[in-house]
Amino acid sequence: MSVLQALEEKLSKMPAPIRLKDLIRNIRAARTAADERSVVQKELAQIRDLFRDEDSVYRCRNVAKVLYIHMLGYAAHFGQLECLKLIASPRFTDKRIGYLGATLLLDERHDVHLLMTNSMKNDMNHNTQYVVGLSLSCLGSICSPEMSRDLAGEVEKLLKTSNAYIKKKAALCAVRITRKVPELMEMFIPSVRSLLNDKNHGVQLTAVCLVHEMCERSPDTLLHFRKLVPNLVRILKNLIMSGYSPEHDVSGVSDPFLQVKVLQLLRVLGRKDPDASEAMNDILAQVATNTETSKNVGNAILYETVLTIMDINSESGLRVLAVNILGRFLLNNDKNIRYVALNTLLKTVQADMNAVQRHRSTILDCLKDSDISIKKRSVELCFALINASNVRTMVKELIFFLDKADPEFKSYTSSNIFTACDRYSPNKRWHIDTMMRVLTAAGNYVPDDSVSSLIQMISETGSLQAYIVQQLYKALKDDISQQPLAQVSLWCIGEFGDMLVAGVVDEEEPIQVSEDDILDLGESLMNATSSSQVTKEYALLAMVKLSARFSPQSLERIKKIVIPYSQSMDMELQQRSVEFGALINTYNHMRAGLLERMPPMEKKDTDKVNNGELTDEQLESREISIPSTQNESKGLLDILGDGDFTAPVNNQPNKSEPMSSGGELLDLLGGLDLSAPPTVAPTIQPMGAPLNSVPNLMDGLDALQPMTTTTTATMNLMNQNTDLLGGLTNNIGAPSIPPIMAVDKDGLKVEFNFEKEGSAPHVVNITLKATNSTTNPFSSFIFQAAVPKTFQLQLMSPSGDLVPPNNSGAITQLIKVANPQNANLRMRYKFSYSTGGSTVSDQGEVNTFPANMFT
Repeated sequence: MSVLQALEEKLSKMPAPIRLKDLIRNIRAARTAADERSVVQKELAQIRDLFRDEDSVYRCRNVAKVLYIHMLGYAAHFGQLECLKLIASPRFTDKRIGYLGATLLLDERHDVHLLMTNSMKNDMNHNTQYVVGLSLSCLGSICSPEMSRDLAGEVEKLLKTSNAYIKKKAALCAVRITRKVPELMEMFIPSVRSLLNDKNHGVQLTAVCLVHEMCERSPDTLLHFRKLVPNLVRILKNLIMSGYSPEHDVSGVSDPFLQVKVLQLLRVLGRKDPDASEAMNDILAQVATNTETSKNVGNAILYETVLTIMDINSESGLRVLAVNILGRFLLNNDKNIRYVALNTLLKTVQADMNAVQRHRSTILDCLKDSDISIKKRSVELCFALINASNVRTMVKELIFFLDKADPEFKSYTSSNIFTACDRYSPNKRWHIDTMMRVLTAAGNYVPDDSVSSLIQMISETGSLQAYIVQQLYKALKDDISQQPLAQVSLWCIGEFGDMLVAGVVDEEEPIQVSEDDILDLGESLMNATSSSQVTKEYALLAMVKLSARFSPQSLERIKKIVIPYSQSMDMELQQRSVEFGALINTYNHMRAGLLERMPPMEKKDTDKVNNGELTDEQLESREISIPSTQNESKGLLDILGDGDFTAPVNNQPNKSEPMSSGGELLDLLGGLDLSAPPTVAPTIQPMGAPLNSVPNLMDGLDALQPMTTTTTATMNLMNQNTDLLGGLTNNIGAPSIPPIMAVDKDGLKVEFNFEKEGSAPHVVNITLKATNSTTNPFSSFIFQAAVPKTFQLQLMSPSGDLVPPNNSGAITQLIKVANPQNANLRMRYKFSYSTGGSTVSDQGEVNTFPANMFT
């Protein structure tokens, strides 16, 4: 008896495996998760035995069960090779399950998928369209760059067949191949025009998808396909003018899927191109006016039409029509449509402000919506619509919203109302009244920076200070639990309490307030359990200031309020109480001079708009201002949060170069020991960092006027030997330092050459030289570096961002490193570049610097 006969006899004696529907029934009958796992594990064990015995009779059934178990979340990748065997089978039923299994169990990360390339190629030449379709569907799902290169020719041939079923699947495969290997798109370009002219809507749809993908990947291809704008306009016109077609009709709209894709492609082709935009203006107007809006499919088409109109160089009337469509969306009962309309208006408000302003009342009505997402978008849009002409109306509505808003909206809304009033307020009185109204409406949700901003504004509004302090006093007596209101009120009472007692208010009838009333209010605030530490600090400071404003009879009571806090458990309150007690008792002769009323506080110039326009001084300052890369370096310092580390500084602001995010720099620093010894080199502290963490309550505006400490010794040391042309004086007598290879990976070589500064022995200039030995150029090349805190690092601008192929050129970049403590240098680096349509990035550490670098 032969081995084959023995195997067949053995299999004939074995029971047939259960069918898929029986397995599903057994799994669903399991009452607990443990019972389900037991059923699955038992079935998988039987399937493995059958796979091991090369059972070809029930392989298809077993693979189907493996796929079902895989979809339930269990490990089933042992069935990958069985899927390949089914694909190689001549039977269609086997191929169908085999390709489905390959789609589910394989992807480009598994090398196993390359074994099916030959079978797929054979199936693409099969005389049955459904077998060809199976192969194309699988290729479109799992193809890798290697498989794309092997099968792109077969896909290109199938694009030219007369079978619409095959052509549309081949076009979708071409889309996938274009994403994986963009340089292969050229072989598909000649077939596109015939695909767009095909009568089958499915072929047209896939052709439009292919053209869209090509245009997104290649600017040259985009220019080529702009010639097809008339063809696309004709397709769109035929769709909206055609009568009822049961094959393509969806809720009364003819093939909305094709219409949406054509509109998306027109948006790409018409962007920044006046001629192409002109050719599609008429058809966009027809689509916008003729599309039915009672169904969601019509709304989807109108939404894409609006996006296309706003993105191309369309006529002003067409833009107004687009905004009006979004206005109609705001009246729709569907919350999703209203959200989409608000989101789109928020993106387009800068393009046509006047058209959006016409729908201001509808947008304000959305503030009353119960849906939190719609409410959030409408608030953002309201602030975008505020200008000098409508600031009173808009702010009034927003304050009404603020009164009833949920807590998560109060902080954002109050902060932005303060900003809008600062930019567009018609007069100081309205500005002050609005700010105080917001303080009472937002309560404890007012941001700290808004408190500082309001105090600064009050300090420079001399004519209204008596009115302001009276209004704040009345508001504070009504409610002492609101901390921002209490802090602003206490600062004003400390500064202008004598005006409150004197009753010198011209704007309204003054109220009768005695010195004891004010001191009672301050004492109650300091003793209130709801008062925060900062509020108590404001109160303590206000009491001391009032000792110089009120009569001498009140001094003893102020002492009784201030002195007990010298034994406070809070160190800040204790320190202030001790200092203020010493000022009152020991240095009483200096008290009046030290506690004089503060002069108006200076504030950074902002783009305040007067009647909707910038002032002449602001326009002039804008014209002469030059953006500095020092600001970028300062931002990196702020991200690092430590003055002991100096971020790379670029001394050539006229060279525009990409900047990395703070998160990438933090990743770059990972692994370096950034701890500094007790004695450190002079460092550059970030701009805006306060000298200490204690709030400067003597002016109440520690956030507005930060102290800046900049130590330039190290930077002067690094720059003292530079000439006017930015070159460095050669140090001829210095000993030579051998170069090192910092990076040698995937064809990229980065070499460091060293040169010492002549008069600065602790500074070394490192010249980076990057070369490319591959056949493809490296574009958008960026090199970043970081060193421990004991060093100072300065990255100059590179000579370019393109590394030529075949070692035909190089990029150079100067890196200056100062080592005041003569420590061993270690450098973390990170680089990135683009090649072949993909981005490559890597990072590492260089610790092989020559020992004689700084000696």
